[in-house]
Amino acid sequence: RAAGDARTVMAAVQGALRNLDRALLIDNAKTMSERIDETVAPRRLNLLLFELFACLALLLAAVGLYGVVAYSAGQRSHEFGIRIALGAQGGDVLRLVMGQGLKLALIGTAIGTVAALYLTRLMTGLLFGVQPTDPPTLLGVAALLVGVALVACWIPAYRATRIAPVDSLRIE
Repeated sequence: RAAGDARTVMAAVQGALRNLDRALLIDNAKTMSERIDETVAPRRLNLLLFELFACLALLLAAVGLYGVVAYSAGQRSHEFGIRIALGAQGGDVLRLVMGQGLKLALIGTAIGTVAALYLTRLMTGLLFGVQPTDPPTLLGVAALLVGVALVACWIPAYRATRIAPVDSLRIE
């Protein structure tokens, strides 16, 4: 243990040992922090890769859901134009499109949660300080997924509220 910089203390100790015995070979001297970092490095790399792939999966899910909802809303633009022409407010159309996307997101989250509960046995060795079926973690991830889905659905829903009834009726 050292009060200051461990490297400076280690160099002083090595110098004192060399003064005692010139034939003494001091090899691979490292601080305890460096040794701990070496042993934890492979696990940190695995966790970094898990984090990277999880973020990529979240992005792909958001883009996929956005694409499905945008395509569906585009196909229904005539319907939305008629609804608006008959007196529907923008909020009504927004709720209709958001409801469709939210329904898809909730179904996917439910299926994913059930699959996660069954597949947690494979990842038990990688979890520290968290139980594989930790309810706050599962709820937090589900809330994050639903939140991302709401953001992904909001853009096509907002566009659907901006449809001019006259233009959508002329297209057909």
